[in-house]
Parts: sequence; structure tokens; C-alpha cells
Amino acid sequence: QLQLVESGGGSVRPGGSLRLSCAASGFQPDQYAIGWFRQAPGRMREGVVCISSDGRTTDYADSALGWFTISRDKSTHTVYLQMNSLKPEDTAVYYCAARRALYCSLSQEYEFWGQGTRVTVSS
Repeated sequence: QLQLVESGGGSVRPGGSLRLSCAASGFQPDQYAIGWFRQAPGRMREGVVCISSDGRTTDYADSALGWFTISRDKSTHTVYLQMNSLKPEDTAVYYCAARRALYCSLSQEYEFWGQGTRVTVSS
């Protein structure tokens, strides 16, 4: 079992930045690839970016490439999502999720999910 807790959401003006955190706990958290997903009001959940369990490879959605950066701190079992130049269309609940694998892909199934953290981008 793995537990995931997101934090760092909030309200920000367009062009601003936020850093989301996903803290993992449980059995062998470093054996899991971690992904960030988001769901905007009235829309389906979509993948944003994921990182391999060793932190060496990533997979970015086109909407995130160049704006968002994922990183992983194995010492604290935490995955970060740095979001820059935020736009109103980035408004959503952001979830982190884990799958027991070395490599990650946004198109694959994830086993464990956090409760989400809300991001609102508005002037």
C-alpha cells in the first residue's frame, strides 16, 4: 500500500507560479513511478507529467512541456511539480498518482491516488 498526500495548491494570478508537492509513504515508495494529473470543472481528467521511480526519465503532456517541471527527492519521498507562467486554463484539481514500475507513462494505469489539491488561476 502507498499513501499520497498533495499540497501546495492555491489561488494565483495569470503568469504566476506554484509548486505542488506529493508526499509518498508506505511500502517502498521509491519503487513507484509518480504522475501528476488534473481535472478541470466539467472536463475529463488529463495527465500532466510523470517521473520514473529512479527520477531519470519523465513524460510531459504537450500542455505542460516548457511550463511545468517535475522533480523527485528520494530522501523525503516527495515529488514536486513546479508550475510557471500559469494560465486560467490551468485551473483544476491536481492529483498525484503512483504505479509500481521503473518507467512512467501518462497513458498507463496508476494504482494509488492522492486526494488532490486545488489550483485556481484568475485575475
